[in-house]
Amino acid sequence: MSTFFLDGDEIPFEPGQTIMEAAHAAGRYLPHLCWHPDFEPHGSCKLCTVKADERLVSACTTAAQAGMSVENRTPELDDKRRTLLQMLFVEGNHFCPSCEKSGHCLLQATAYEMGMTTPHFDMFYPDRPVDASHPDMLLDFNRCILCELCVRASRDADGKNVFALSGRGIASHLIVNAESGRLADTGFSKDDRAASICPVGVILRKRVGFAVPIGSRKYDLTPVGEGGA
Repeated sequence: MSTFFLDGDEIPFEPGQTIMEAAHAAGRYLPHLCWHPDFEPHGSCKLCTVKADERLVSACTTAAQAGMSVENRTPELDDKRRTLLQMLFVEGNHFCPSCEKSGHCLLQATAYEMGMTTPHFDMFYPDRPVDASHPDMLLDFNRCILCELCVRASRDADGKNVFALSGRGIASHLIVNAESGRLADTGFSKDDRAASICPVGVILRKRVGFAVPIGSRKYDLTPVGEGGA
């Protein structure tokens, strides 16, 4: 089996595996938001940017190569990750203390892991709707980080294409595939893969809020960098 070096440690990989896939299989944490092991990567969030043989690349889309030297948790790379996280926090409305996803949110957990203590930039406070039209599910667009995991899950796992991104640049936003724009008018089901894929608090189940108390949730118990990813 071939190997590469991740922060000086030898990591085995199979032919065709990306740096992220090999690191994940070896139990190593590379910061990420849009990557998920069940879906094709597209490298949009840039949190997994590493330095491979002196080149900055997305770990989720770059193939592992024998003998490659990969730098991951360096002060320089983590500083860039903090900046990306700060931009994501100010672009949306992420009020962690009141969010049902708190303690189970990958964005929040990654911010803790990167040592982010303030938003740094001015908040945008965008005016985004909440869609409560569906009998079982709620969409809070304020927290969307445009990772497209729900888009890929609905398309590739559920075969429904319920979600899509619309607009460009700062105007990009999540939409649902219904003329009315309401989730209730799509074929979305609480049992869909897309219903449980959101890494933040956009897609939420109704009537089960705070079933797991804050303090006992996934990232409360195991920080993301210690195997909680």
